[in-house]
Amino acid sequence: MVLTMFVDELEITAKAGDGGQGVVRWRQEKYRPKAGPAGGNGGNGGDVYVRGVQDMNRLAKYTGNNHFAAELGENGTNQSQHGSGGVDFFIDVPIGSKVTDLERERVYEVERVGEEIKILRGGRGGLGNEHFKSSTNQSPVESTKGSPGEGGNFLVEVSLGVDVGLIGFPNAGKSTLLNNLTNATSAIGAYPFTTLEPHLGSFYGRTIADIPGLIEGAATGKGLGHKFLRHVSRTKMLLHLISLEDENVENAYSTIRNELSTFGNGLAEKEEWIVLTKSDLVDKAYIEDRVKSLALFKNRVFVISETDPDSIKELRDSLVQRLSEENEE
Repeated sequence: MVLTMFVDELEITAKAGDGGQGVVRWRQEKYRPKAGPAGGNGGNGGDVYVRGVQDMNRLAKYTGNNHFAAELGENGTNQSQHGSGGVDFFIDVPIGSKVTDLERERVYEVERVGEEIKILRGGRGGLGNEHFKSSTNQSPVESTKGSPGEGGNFLVEVSLGVDVGLIGFPNAGKSTLLNNLTNATSAIGAYPFTTLEPHLGSFYGRTIADIPGLIEGAATGKGLGHKFLRHVSRTKMLLHLISLEDENVENAYSTIRNELSTFGNGLAEKEEWIVLTKSDLVDKAYIEDRVKSLALFKNRVFVISETDPDSIKELRDSLVQRLSEENEE
């Protein structure tokens, strides 16, 4: 099972193709070197599109090269031949991406695999001298240049479409649980914001995401704020981890729930299981009291410890069963 560092936000630069130039040319006839205008029009420049793909980490492929350009339109030629249009360019982005044109304040949402959205228009081809022929101007010498294609900078922001999202305060044990459930390897450390980007793990063909630690005020931009809450909005179900080291487990739970409600987008209505972690660090009576107090919230409650493989197995088996039921619904 493979863990992938997830790139969820990237600024890119793109340029549509310029239109080709129209040209001044003449038909060649014996004894008449300029028998009539025959300069063709330039071709239109290629457009730039974003296109939805299933690959959730597609942006990682662009981190070393984030400049894109469509083809130029070809210039016109003689014998009234118009230049070919430039080939359009498609930038593949994960479904769930929001693409913002930073100069024009245009925003595009890519929701489906294969969906194509034009974000930049190619320039129009210029006109050759044949275009300017008229009854009063039989030998025009005018032609026009092609117009430039649009260009700009774009911010691509991805919202994860995963099956299970792990949420909770920093150090609640999300990375550890992800590793145990998926046999993956995620950074683990006893300090806030160990996970600066979501990590993904494969769980029997499903995807589990370790969402970076939330803090009070995240919905209004504190800490890592909206950057990571947006991922939770597209997650099918949540595992809400709370460390039993916390002095007030109930308050820790309610704080994160409040952030989800404040952020909106249906987060508070998602199916959620509560997972109390680090049970090896407290006594049994304390755990029983915490489980009873959390019964008020009417969610399934699991108690786990990295040192207790059976507790991890119970959670894993229950999760497999729930995801299987979802397939049948």
